[in-house]
Amino acid sequence: MKLNGWDRALKVTADGKGLVGHAGAVLLRKAADQLGFTAGLSAALRRKGSSPLLDRGTVLVSLAVAVALGATSMSDIALLAHLSPVLGPAPSGPTVRRALDLAGTPRMLDRIARARAKAREHAWNLIEKTPAGFPWLAVAGKTLTGWLVIDMDATLVTASSDKEGAAPTWKMGYGFHPLAAWCANTRECLHMLLRPGNAGSNTFTDHEEVLTAALRQVPARFRRKILVRVDGAGASHDLIGHLLSLSTPRKKVLFTCGWTIMPADEDAIRQLPAEAWKPGITQDGRAEQDKETAEITGLMTRAGNWPGGLRWIARRVKPSRRHLRNLTDYEKKTGWKYSITCTNVPGSGIAGVPGSHHPQYIDVLHREHAAVETAGVRTAKSMGLRNLPSKTWQVNVGWVIAANIAADLAAWTRLLGHADDKELRDAAPDTLRYRIWHLPARLASHARQRTLAISADWPWKEAFLTCWHRLCALTAPA
Repeated sequence: MKLNGWDRALKVTADGKGLVGHAGAVLLRKAADQLGFTAGLSAALRRKGSSPLLDRGTVLVSLAVAVALGATSMSDIALLAHLSPVLGPAPSGPTVRRALDLAGTPRMLDRIARARAKAREHAWNLIEKTPAGFPWLAVAGKTLTGWLVIDMDATLVTASSDKEGAAPTWKMGYGFHPLAAWCANTRECLHMLLRPGNAGSNTFTDHEEVLTAALRQVPARFRRKILVRVDGAGASHDLIGHLLSLSTPRKKVLFTCGWTIMPADEDAIRQLPAEAWKPGITQDGRAEQDKETAEITGLMTRAGNWPGGLRWIARRVKPSRRHLRNLTDYEKKTGWKYSITCTNVPGSGIAGVPGSHHPQYIDVLHREHAAVETAGVRTAKSMGLRNLPSKTWQVNVGWVIAANIAADLAAWTRLLGHADDKELRDAAPDTLRYRIWHLPARLASHARQRTLAISADWPWKEAFLTCWHRLCALTAPA
């Protein structure tokens, strides 16, 4: 075996003193404390006549920090024991389980939601004051200033063992089928409803519950202009009717949703003249090749069965190999694969967004909903939702809350601590872990002063220090 010499005279031991791994935990915990979130959760989880050794709100924040760092089970909280010289006493596995069991009760879920909403309002107010401002979504080169975008989607969480509430899924697996609403602007999970694996994709009552809870998480002044996006699996007659009913004189709610194509819809597409089809556009505003859109609202015979004020936008693309087995006879005949988007975006377009009335823009606006699969679902799964750790339903409900809180802390730390760093401000959890959160450090104490020292050679040392100082400077909530 050829040796290259890098390990010559190298000795590995486990007797280092004052070393701290995953030093980025201090950033996440600092964000929670400075925004008043830790104190809010402590008040929410406090029970009369009970005085646990470790405050339950602090335990839940500690677990959320561990989840953000990569914890996938309650026992992974042991990671924080390594950080106890910095963060204070770490909860044990049983303590974490008791906290989750408490957090998963209906009464506590409501109180936790109120604490999250209050902290979110303060965080968003501070984010708006940063040099970068609030992250308004940009679609096809046009910024949706003032519009908060909520993406609704369900995902599957596999259960490898028998757990309360686990059931066969529509993908022939076994586990859970949670439904969630994500804020596309900040990548926060506003609300997630844990459901059995056999829960329906388009169950209206579940969508109504999740959307209602998500809107309550949005600060009042950000609630004036809302855009909701739902894929075809989640769309239903009742949901569209409900979305139409949400607008008031003081609040405008627009939506786009997928549409299940029936033979009558293909008849409407068939009636379109060739010149009605226009090239689609990409997310950066460029014209697409072999992808076209057209409005079919006036040709929809099914429109009479639906509320007024709706528009239907058709899209056609050249089918890929994976589409071939599912093509309809009409699609095989024409050589195109069709999809339809239903929306209530008026003919005048979205207020403040020039050109948003065009079918091409509505089409790309809805297709951007697919980003929820990466920015939303994948973030959630990387934040503790690849697996639910307990056999009991209530503890797993508490775990889902902890995972959502982890996503909150990650978003607030990104947008407040890395506001002027475009790369880190929009970074995925894995990038933040690699560059910032998993950074090793050394803790030293002298003259009643503790110093957490990171490597002078670390490539992202300035980003770490800048984030810490900015979080320390955050104003406390009123």
